[in-house]
Amino acid sequence: MPEAAIAPAALGDSEFDRDTAVTLREPGVYDTDLSAGWTVFGAVNGGYLLAVLGRALADALPHSDPFTVTAHYLSASRPGPAVVRTETVRAGRTLSTGQASLFQYDEEGREVERIRVLASYGDLDTLPDDVRTAARPPAFAPIGQCFGPEDGPAPDADQQPIAERLMLKLDPSTVGWALGQPSGKGEMRAWFGLADGRDADPLSLLLAVDALPPTAFDLGIAGWVPTIELTVHVRCRPAPGPVRVSLTTRNLAGGFLEEDGEVWDSQDRLVAQSRQLARVRLA
Repeated sequence: MPEAAIAPAALGDSEFDRDTAVTLREPGVYDTDLSAGWTVFGAVNGGYLLAVLGRALADALPHSDPFTVTAHYLSASRPGPAVVRTETVRAGRTLSTGQASLFQYDEEGREVERIRVLASYGDLDTLPDDVRTAARPPAFAPIGQCFGPEDGPAPDADQQPIAERLMLKLDPSTVGWALGQPSGKGEMRAWFGLADGRDADPLSLLLAVDALPPTAFDLGIAGWVPTIELTVHVRCRPAPGPVRVSLTTRNLAGGFLEEDGEVWDSQDRLVAQSRQLARVRLA
């Protein structure tokens, strides 16, 4: 008898939802537990952190959908308990603005701020459907012709546990770095989804823009590329199905590079844009 198909996880009932959950302790203060499942070589993924704070702000503000989120990463987060403190800056009719910071304790028991966010939230479902744009989806190979971790040497689950939680299929034209042949163009493109099949929503888009290998790899630079600042604009609620993420960098100078990101859904709509500044460890 064939094995029964496993139904995709529903919104709100996914590992992503459980691992980004926050618990209200008192007005404006939330407890959370950063999961080790979203780390790479011990570092908590920046997009996952942004989703945790994004969920706290969605609860604290009158509006639930992130429109624009800007984060500054102040110190390296570690798996384990954390506290998110939020503040409503302004609550308007169509947009509300708030800030949030995530704190952990260091080895000496001192509270350390890890990441600080300023964001504006609204209701994506109330936006008009008129679109006037020159943006076009980048060229992508069909998902069946793209490559994931399972197509190469098995990733070390102890070092890259996040790989087990993502459906990531890299476009063949941007995987030369994995074969020792980076293109030098500073491009990275991939189909993105969650491994348990949960459809994308505005909060998971905050993860999507920071889930691909860094564009520095395509420039022939290996090693950790820590995020300094990341801004995400969510433009509309994504349609069901995997999204396509395209990252490019045009300028590496002084040990820092920028990454511009676009996220396109299954209906060819530009659902999110991002820009981040990251540090590059040059040899």
